[in-house]
This record gives sequence, C-alpha cells and structure tokens, in this order.
Amino acid sequence: MAVLVVNAGSSSLKLRLLDDRDNTLGAEDLPDVDHLQHETLPEAVERLARADAITAVGHRIVHGGAEFTRATVLDDAVTARLRDLIDLAPLHQPKSLAALDAVTAVLPGVPAVACFDTAFHATIPPAARTYAVPREWQRRYGIRKYGFHGLSHAYCAGRVADLLGRSRCRLVSCHLGAGASLAAVVDGRCMDTTMGFTPLDGLIMATRSGSVDPGLVLWLTEHENMSPHEIADALEHRSGLLALAGTADMREVQARTDSGDADARLALATYVHRLVTAVGAMAAAAGGLDVLAFTGGVGENSVTVRSMAADRLAHLGIVVDPAANDAAVPDTDVSAVAAGARTLVIAAREDVIIAREARRALS
Repeated sequence: MAVLVVNAGSSSLKLRLLDDRDNTLGAEDLPDVDHLQHETLPEAVERLARADAITAVGHRIVHGGAEFTRATVLDDAVTARLRDLIDLAPLHQPKSLAALDAVTAVLPGVPAVACFDTAFHATIPPAARTYAVPREWQRRYGIRKYGFHGLSHAYCAGRVADLLGRSRCRLVSCHLGAGASLAAVVDGRCMDTTMGFTPLDGLIMATRSGSVDPGLVLWLTEHENMSPHEIADALEHRSGLLALAGTADMREVQARTDSGDADARLALATYVHRLVTAVGAMAAAAGGLDVLAFTGGVGENSVTVRSMAADRLAHLGIVVDPAANDAAVPDTDVSAVAAGARTLVIAAREDVIIAREARRALS
C-alpha cells in the first residue's frame, strides 16, 4: 500500500509517498501554503502518482479535540466535525483542511485518513490535563490541555525505543522547530506535554510567545483597548524569537549571538531557560528521566541549544560528549560515557507515523 502523506504546516506543505516498508518513493515540498496557486498542489500530487499507484492518503490534522483520539477514516461527517475545531487551532487547522480538499479533488476515489497531532496526548492523566477554571467552561467549551506535535513525539518515542533496544523508559522528547513542545513519555505513553488548549502555549517559538501570564492579556484588553484579534496576531505572529531578536530563525540568532549582539544573546538565553525549566517539569511528570531526545529543525541541527540545555540539566544526569554533539547526524546518541541519562538526536519523521496510522485505520 503506497500512502501519500499530506503534512500542512504553518508556512509550508510537505508531500511524501511511502511504501509498505516506510521507504520514501517520492517527495514534494511546497512553500507558502497560504498562497499556493490552484494548480501547484494538484500538479505535485500527479507527479508523485507517477512514481507508484497511490492507494491511500494520510492527512496530518493538528486538532482532533476530545472526540478524535486515533486515526480516523475521513468522510463528510468527520470533515464537518474537523471544521468545527478551526477556532482551537486557527493557524494550522484551516491549512490542513484546505490541503484535504485539494488532494481529494485530485484523488476522489482514494480512501483518506485523518491523523491527529492531539491523539498521542489522549493518555495524559486527568490531573495533568485539567485547568482550574469554572466547570461550566470545561463542560461547555471543552477547555482542557490537548497537546500538539503528537505525531512527532510518537515517532521520536518509538525511534528511541528502537535505538536503545528497550521500550520501557522515562523519556522527555523535545520537538524544537518553528513550533516547539515537549512531551513526558513513560513506556511509550504520554503523561504530560507543554502545549495546552491551543498550540500557542508552552515554549518560546519562532514567532509564537509560548506561555504568558493570562493577566497580561486581560490587562491589554482593559488598559490598551486591544481587541482579541490584535492580541492573537501579536502572540502568534510577532512574538517569540522574532520579538526578542528581530529574526525567527534560530541559526541567525546564534550567528548574531556569536558576533556580540545583545538582543540575540538575551533571546537565546531566554529560549534555553524556558526549555530547561520545562524539561524539569516534564521529568517530574514522568517520575524521573532516562532519556532526553531532541528532534525538529532546531533540535536536530543546533549544537548550541543542545549544549546549553545539557549544561543546565546536569542535575538530571544529562551530560553530552562535545565531539559527538558537534558531529551529530540523526539518529544518534550524543551522551557522555558517564552520563546518568542518555541524550539522543532523532530525525523528525511525522510522515512515517502518518503512513502507519493510515494503514492501520484502513485495515
């Protein structure tokens, strides 16, 4: 079964065609997903279809709400329910559904499966997912921690188990990219994560603020007369590294830090501070730490972020070998020999998880 994986991110759309053994038969990366020409996506799908017969399509859907906790075969009713969740992930959900519509138009007879970023976090215990807000809000609006990047965290956890030769461990997986989140995973089950009701929560990201005092939002509405839309736009698109350093690109932040730029130095230090304190929280949720795994664009490629984080996490047994860290190519172990916990660098492969979940749902 050749599965076409459709992964619509916040700024790009990735297409991957995988065979039964998860080998990549073809790939297409389409930038600027907001402004894709009508012909671009169909042409890319048709090019991939020439490589092999597409027998199923797996779509990454960011938000499945409380209802969708596993991959689900798509039909009109399911698609309608997913549209109802747009308000919970306004930066991502519309793009995923637009890609779904476009691919379905090209492959109308091919079965499609929705694979949810929230599903991996369905095992989070009630104490970790519950907010101390009025019960009426919880019942009426479904307010709770959902968590995101679950497809990436799920692959990372599985790959760590493969590399270590054991499935039982206490893992903190660090998905660090334009979006960023951590997950506490015990023996393959998620116990907590840093993103919450929306993908805006948690760590500092490229253009997203991560966690802020909710009183700040209330203060801005009351004292500065800012509208919810204005605040949302600022926190989603004009915050994070971009606000602190003037660039959303971690590579540029590090280059400016090396050249003595004070704003970049503060941005990097603040990013790492949020990261390591969140790792500590996730380690507590997991009941300890056996493995710390870095994945995503920053996690895989930033020697500096990994090194700075390790220096702050020595009390949890994290010690990296400088030479191994400098030369790291995923998937690899960069731990020092005497480290009390392992540090791994794992390539992000959401496409593999999506293809596997699509096959499982259709079988």
